Amino acid sequence: MARVTVADLQKIAQEQSGIKSAYQKVVLVCGGTGCESSKSDLIYQNLRQGAQDAGLTNVQVIKTGCFGFCEKGPIVKVQPDESFYVEVKPEDAAEIVAEHLVKGREVARLLYDKNKKPGAKADDIDFYKKQVRVVLRNCGLIDPENINEYIARDGYRALAKVLFELTPEKVIEELKKSGLRGRGGAGFPTWRKWDFSKAAPGAQKYIVCNADEGDPGAYMDRSTLEGDPHSVLEAMTIAGRTIGANRGFIYIRAEYPLAIHRLEIAIQQSRELGLLGENILGSKFDFDIELRLGAGAFVCGEETALLASIEGSRGMPKPRPPFPAVKGLWGQPTVINNVETYANIAAIILKGGDWFAGMGTATSKGTKVFALTGKVKNSGLIEVPMGTTLREIIFNIGGGISSGQKFKAAQSGGPSGGVIAEEFLDTPIDYENLAKIGSIMGSGGLIVMDENDCMVDVAKFYLEFTVDESCGKCSPCRIGGKQILGLLEKITKGQGALEDLEKIKKIGKAMQRASLCALGGTAANPALSTLKYFEQEYLEHINAKKCRAGKCKDLLAFSIIAEKCKGCGLCLRKCPAAAISGEKLKPHVIDEKKCIKCGACLASCKFGAIVKQ
Repeated sequence: MARVTVADLQKIAQEQSGIKSAYQKVVLVCGGTGCESSKSDLIYQNLRQGAQDAGLTNVQVIKTGCFGFCEKGPIVKVQPDESFYVEVKPEDAAEIVAEHLVKGREVARLLYDKNKKPGAKADDIDFYKKQVRVVLRNCGLIDPENINEYIARDGYRALAKVLFELTPEKVIEELKKSGLRGRGGAGFPTWRKWDFSKAAPGAQKYIVCNADEGDPGAYMDRSTLEGDPHSVLEAMTIAGRTIGANRGFIYIRAEYPLAIHRLEIAIQQSRELGLLGENILGSKFDFDIELRLGAGAFVCGEETALLASIEGSRGMPKPRPPFPAVKGLWGQPTVINNVETYANIAAIILKGGDWFAGMGTATSKGTKVFALTGKVKNSGLIEVPMGTTLREIIFNIGGGISSGQKFKAAQSGGPSGGVIAEEFLDTPIDYENLAKIGSIMGSGGLIVMDENDCMVDVAKFYLEFTVDESCGKCSPCRIGGKQILGLLEKITKGQGALEDLEKIKKIGKAMQRASLCALGGTAANPALSTLKYFEQEYLEHINAKKCRAGKCKDLLAFSIIAEKCKGCGLCLRKCPAAAISGEKLKPHVIDEKKCIKCGACLASCKFGAIVKQ
């Protein structure tokens, strides 16, 4: 391909729009990691082959990024009919081709809304109705491996504007107006970080994208890169122009192969068109981007550890100041933002900072992407204005609790966050409100829990994770995390004492004050927040030796109600530990010394004779 000018970008956009309009039907097939694991690639191939075999030259089949509605994947969407097919299987492709693409009749059994009225929009589904998609604006709509499709949706127009119309000072001013804050966790103002690096002296400056998304249950950044990689490349190039950098690095986990694959394609296509490399769009500005693959260390999500890893050293945090914006990669000024932060940039440049600031709350502007998972009916990737309440997210977008049980809490911010209890369901979610209740925004993981979840067990799970992932450089994190985990293990085994609760609080506060990096400083948050809002559960574990949710096996006991037992022997046969005995047609008994608390007997009993205590 030849290197392009701004005029060429306009031509490409027009040509691509013309190509789209030439088709009577466009079939969009979800090609995100989740759907691909459920054979969406085979669905895509079957649809293409089926359309070809049927001679449908007026039909285009495209593999896109994630649609967001992961609970119902694989998803196939047919435009302009707005047909939204869910839980599609490879063998369904033939029926979609024969009925919908050939005869023009929707396949009702595959529709999300079986009673869909003609012309009803897919965006009117409850899952999408309250969403505002800025970061995810292209995900599920374009082929992420075709740069022309990105260009057709205003791609690289913001870069052209920055290169030829806006000064670096004006770019920073628009970011300041927007109120955009870093979406990686701390919420530091993006404009201020860029301004620091712009003003810092340095012969060489760098732009870094933190795509090391390691929180359990989080997949926002990975999905954005899979569905719209050029939005990040364009934003990093804009950042380079703004601060005076000509090199960029995307640090991404090696275990995200699809995101890496699509980034590699996007970088190559951008270079071929001259949107990366030398003399971009004829502006005499040079900028290029390289990938750096991480080995999966959670601590490398911390920016100084990430920089150390890029440099080839062991990923361990460094004391700050100096901050990376002033002295970062190889000692030079470095802007580090995460994927979601960069994905907002082009839209802000094109539509203005005031437009972005029109969404959200007084202190937290714009939208936020969440990975909504756990005990919720509609799990998936969502994007909502800052200030949306947890109730709206879980019960309107998420459809409520999947188990039919009562909502108990939601974990935000991953291992560095805390739980949001039921009393805060109507609290507008933003940086300040979450901090007030002992949690953090984090990168955007949101795990919903019900009454079958034990809060002590939840805290133990996250402490196990952070202890395992600690780099060990500072003793507050290395030793403190291990001590809290040990106390939680004691409590879940029925060996805890009341003074253990005070020890958890004391150690946790010490970790917050003295840990070298934010990961160590927040590692105790799950324990501290669950203890604050669910202290009664901790007391039950200690005093009554009871776990109300039945998660802590050492506190469980199974027994058989003799009056209800029919002596069928099913529980006896299902028990893997041979802990049940009894004659046929006579009441059975459980030997508690042999019982391994697996619950197989409870699950197998058809007469309600086995109870969990």
